[in-house]
This record gives sequence, C-alpha cells and structure tokens, in this order.
Amino acid sequence: MGTNTLELTDEELILLRHALRHYLSEFGHEEADILRKARALLGKLPEPAAR
Repeated sequence: MGTNTLELTDEELILLRHALRHYLSEFGHEEADILRKARALLGKLPEPAAR
C-alpha cells in the first residue's frame, strides 16, 4: 500500500473532520469494520491551526 499526500487549507481540514464525524454517526453496529477504519483515518488528521 502506497502513501499519499493531500494538502488542505485549514478550512478544508475543518470541513473534512466534520464530514468524517457525521459519516461515523450514521453507521450502525453491522458496519464495525468501516467505523474502525474511519476512526483511524480521523485520528490521522491533524488539528487545524489556531486562528
């Protein structure tokens, strides 16, 4: 598996974090593998810079 780099503005990063959190809140117990992967991805995202 390769590594990819994605450059985001702080605004885009905030939007992506919100979108992932909403995505996670919509799943039930039968999607445990997807929940685990989405949480891991969310954990990799840095906090946006303080304004």
